[in-house]
Amino acid sequence: MDRDILERAYAAIGALTPMRTDCGALCGAACCGTDSDGQGGVHLFPGEEALLQGQDWVTGIAPDALAPIMLCASRCDRETRPLGCRIFPLTPVRGRNGRWTVRLDARARAMCPLLASGIGGLDPDFVKAVRAALRIVAETPEGDAFLEKWHALEDAYRKPLW
Repeated sequence: MDRDILERAYAAIGALTPMRTDCGALCGAACCGTDSDGQGGVHLFPGEEALLQGQDWVTGIAPDALAPIMLCASRCDRETRPLGCRIFPLTPVRGRNGRWTVRLDARARAMCPLLASGIGGLDPDFVKAVRAALRIVAETPEGDAFLEKWHALEDAYRKPLW
């Protein structure tokens, strides 16, 4: 996916976050760190690996079946963080009309206290912005295919939980 698509998706979200205040203060920024075994990280959207080169807060990029996983030092430059971080705790899902929309990511359940309030507990501007960013990503066949794979991974994780 080309840089223009990623930059447009980043711009759609801008500085919006799940809450109008720092949600990381609620959980100690649990989504920004690794667990006690050093596991964790975020899948990179196509083309993001190149954009993260040289960022001193990126501690590694590990291979994965879906996409490379970025590991970080917990405190990043919010202006350059990847889309997976920017959309958290939301995940893409196809709506009944076939367009991409969002729902809460089941994989966030263990770390994100915001899930208890449901999607209605998130800043509505953030939810709209993430939906718009995902639709920008889906403008390309590569981006749409990636969202399908991301959704399938999250959906497989969801089934045992509910």
